[in-house]
Amino acid sequence: MSGLEDVVACDSSICRIAVEDGRGILEYRGYDIHDLAKNSSYEEVAYLLLFGDLPSKRELEKFKEELAMQRSLPAQIIGLLTHLPPFTHPMVVLRTATSYLGSMDKYIHYKSHEMSIEKSISLIAKFPTVVAYFHRIRSGQNLVHPREDLDHAANFLYMLHGEEPTETMAKCLDLDMILHAEHELNASTFAARIAASTLADIYASIVAATGTLLGPLHGGASQKVMEMLREIAVPWRAESYVREKLEKGERIMGFGHRVYRRVMDPRTLELKSLAKRLAEERNPKWYEISEAVEEAVYKYKGLLPNVDFYSASVYATLGIPDDLYVNIFAIGRISGWCAHVIEQYENNRLIRPRANYIGPERRGYIPFDERP
Repeated sequence: MSGLEDVVACDSSICRIAVEDGRGILEYRGYDIHDLAKNSSYEEVAYLLLFGDLPSKRELEKFKEELAMQRSLPAQIIGLLTHLPPFTHPMVVLRTATSYLGSMDKYIHYKSHEMSIEKSISLIAKFPTVVAYFHRIRSGQNLVHPREDLDHAANFLYMLHGEEPTETMAKCLDLDMILHAEHELNASTFAARIAASTLADIYASIVAATGTLLGPLHGGASQKVMEMLREIAVPWRAESYVREKLEKGERIMGFGHRVYRRVMDPRTLELKSLAKRLAEERNPKWYEISEAVEEAVYKYKGLLPNVDFYSASVYATLGIPDDLYVNIFAIGRISGWCAHVIEQYENNRLIRPRANYIGPERRGYIPFDERP
């Protein structure tokens, strides 16, 4: 089937996505995303994905301490970030730094459960630091080093902007990261599992995922959404813009989903509410344009927004540069990627699908001097 649509590739206990009773379903380890969005934190969700159960208060405190202690980067990685061309896409930087981190791990090929968890915690902790450091380096600003007293999301915004975020800003990014943490066999997660199925090391598997995420039909979609919102500029232009694009047969980014075909992506429900809350505190511009685009696309095409659509206005209102949007996706999704790599290692079979051949029938070889 084209694009492996609806093909079941493996068994997994990490995430369930479905459409039931006319609504989209997303569960992490059996917990509904709306319950997690309302009650949880990114650190708690990362623990859930890695270990399979929600932590006790003591387990969560210990996990948060481990993450905070692992945020600092080796000097070699900082040196790498300072020598990469400033025009390098930040996602290329992240995958390059991930590979470099692997080269520094003398236990890179150890795949026991304990070692894989240890490496996962290190990657989850370091992803935000790599992204924030590179942005400040390329923009000529002094590095802002991680703080152990801030939560995961708040610490990233602090390192990125050089000042502590408001409680609403920190909570909004924390919730966004929860919503992006996991989504079953999306393209980047499947790429990570394919790499892991060859028994490649966890760094190589995550590099495969990061490379896949950068594609504009996957993680890069939110950046394309923001480019569209900037082009529209004001809410009253949204309908004519959408109509003209559709008449030309062009695609409106941030709409439609392979699984949530005619129902709202449950993450979108949370993100739209989040975008509205953030707009009320800071700047309503991007939310208002987004809402107008959503209405126009549904009017002319009958499509509903996906997770990428309202992510764009959330990130813009948080002051995050457009080309970092896919990196924010990765900072959230790294916990899900690691959980899938570990699960693949522990019940491994090489992933090797087949192709349906549609080429010419068998042909006899023709010598050079007999060819027309």
